[in-house]
Amino acid sequence: MKTTFSPIIAGVMTWGAWGRNLDGPEMIKLMESCLENGIDTFDHADIYGGYTTEAAFGDAFADSGISRSQVKLISKCGIQYPSEKRPLPIKHYQYSKDYIIWSVNESLKNLRTDYLDLLLLHRPSPLMKSAEIAEAVTELKRDGKILDFGLSNFTPIQTELIQQHTLVSYNQIQFSLTHHSAMTDGTLDDMQLRNVRPMAWNPLGTVYREDIEQTQRIRNLLGQLEAKYGVPGEVILFAWILKHPAKILPVCGTTRPERIKEMMKATTLELETEDWFALWVESRGSKVP
Repeated sequence: MKTTFSPIIAGVMTWGAWGRNLDGPEMIKLMESCLENGIDTFDHADIYGGYTTEAAFGDAFADSGISRSQVKLISKCGIQYPSEKRPLPIKHYQYSKDYIIWSVNESLKNLRTDYLDLLLLHRPSPLMKSAEIAEAVTELKRDGKILDFGLSNFTPIQTELIQQHTLVSYNQIQFSLTHHSAMTDGTLDDMQLRNVRPMAWNPLGTVYREDIEQTQRIRNLLGQLEAKYGVPGEVILFAWILKHPAKILPVCGTTRPERIKEMMKATTLELETEDWFALWVESRGSKVP
């Protein structure tokens, strides 16, 4: 049985050195805000902040008084990222059995916990060996260090490669109204067939970050829909993702408590089918096939 995560997941990539660089009390306040609004799942990766954000979060979590049973912790491994913590000559991927186990142990130490609710392989490597990966996953599960296992940014055929030897429960992919190819290239269909639950990073896409014809069309329609549904456009964009039958879990990277509360409105907002398709049409720039 899959671990159950909150319908929107808190992404912590920008909590630390790669973003707001929050101090301990600020992180605690943000954790508490997430929990107060029904978000109990926190998405990490070992490389965030140049291998510093997990430890910063872990220290804050240890000081917070929040029970481990109240939260779900996700982390990723596999990317060897040149940084002050790891002065490597080149960015590369590493998925040997020993490295995966070592990396998980490092994450556990940094996060101040005995187990991860979910381990994800961060990106596929041409050199990965599915049987060796499965050995690491089996050992980590046996020792209670991970409860579930999944992938991140893997294609359907790469997922099948890993699934030869071990169960894959999740795949975190880029998905949004402006990056929606997973709906038409078979990625989300394949996940539904395999009972792999999708997570979506960058769920707002480029709607508010780029001023191009596509985003202008989308924002014009969002203005009308904001008046119709009585919520901000960001909430509508999340609701658009949540309406997909693959039951996608958006990873929300905001560090503002007021936005966390606002985003959760998407979980109860039911977009009308015509409005869902209207948004897709504006993103495509043409009618659906």
